[in-house]
Amino acid sequence: MRIARVVEAIPPSGIRRFFDIVSQMDDVISLGVGEPDFVTPWRIREAAIYSIERGYTQYTSNWGLLELRREIAHLLDRRYGLEYRAEGEVLVTVGVSEGLDLALRALLNPGDEVLIPEPCYVSYRPTTLLAGGVPVPIRTDASHGFRVRPADLEAAVTPRTRAILLNFPCNPTGATLRRSELEAISRLAERHDLVVVSDEIYAELTYEGRHCSFAALPGMQNRTILLNGFSKAFAMTGWRMAYAAGPADLIAAMTKIHQYTMLSAPIASQYAALEACRSGEQEMELMVADYARRRRLFVDGLNALGLECRLPEGAFYAFPCIRATGLSSEEFAERLLREERVAVVPGTAFGEGGEGHVRCSYAAGMETLREALRRMERFIQGCGSRGAGRRGAVEAPVAVVSAGR
Repeated sequence: MRIARVVEAIPPSGIRRFFDIVSQMDDVISLGVGEPDFVTPWRIREAAIYSIERGYTQYTSNWGLLELRREIAHLLDRRYGLEYRAEGEVLVTVGVSEGLDLALRALLNPGDEVLIPEPCYVSYRPTTLLAGGVPVPIRTDASHGFRVRPADLEAAVTPRTRAILLNFPCNPTGATLRRSELEAISRLAERHDLVVVSDEIYAELTYEGRHCSFAALPGMQNRTILLNGFSKAFAMTGWRMAYAAGPADLIAAMTKIHQYTMLSAPIASQYAALEACRSGEQEMELMVADYARRRRLFVDGLNALGLECRLPEGAFYAFPCIRATGLSSEEFAERLLREERVAVVPGTAFGEGGEGHVRCSYAAGMETLREALRRMERFIQGCGSRGAGRRGAVEAPVAVVSAGR
């Protein structure tokens, strides 16, 4: 066998599979990939261009530009009251995906278990396996707003449990966690001496109340690896810029792996991130306000179509239930794409608990979302007529797209 067994056993990304199909089709409305439709704000782009014009084209420190790490530390203090030392407790990474990989490889010994609430982002389980760990899925469901319950985490702890992997606001469900729930999880982590890897890439895209960083809870900064970045809030997905903040020993271990694999993040991207820290918050707030309007339009539209959907508290994803159509998540996504040219992601791409749902990104313009709803309405009407007499088939929905609220 030429391929490592652990790699051979990992399935391809369910998101990318649909993305590849979409790339070969015309007139497709893609609600599949979590990609802001905004362009990176000009001042951020200009900072990167200017850095190149000045000849800044070298490697940086493995840790990242010290100036950038200082600005990240200031940002975390300003937003969450967290105090990190730029030298030793902050690492610049190539996206949160790399930060997650580094964190798990630095933490896990072979056979160590990681508690992972599901549905969850597609890379969590494979990244845990590649680090030699054992992913332990913790099922969440719509009846509890897709929020993980501390009691469910507690019930899954064994002597091999090493870490809890949290993501809030959550991709794909849009759920977040209340402070009281976070505090209960923090007590659990302390009781069992667990490390919490907290992926908070959507923290700035919180619509209800204010985001509470897990590391900001009493006693948690020293047992939390905080992951965040610039991709979503600043519309900088292609720049691949993120950071990890945490205890010095864990960040040093992550940097050791980083220096042998990635070496350093691209210098032009680091200068762009530096400008985002300094001047990007106003543009970010405008984008978040626009996402909030799109969220309301799209979720109202889905519910009017008979696809029950809770209002997401964060991120830019809706996670409607499609069971009323009588189709599985895979069937619904495949047929919607083929028949009406609308791309969504089947919920099963995010774990078994995602069955019966699909993920729709509303990081698209209002008119695009309206057209997507029109096409989905036609599709659901077709499901109803083709499935007459079939258990669970939906009836023809009421037209919803003319309403602009």
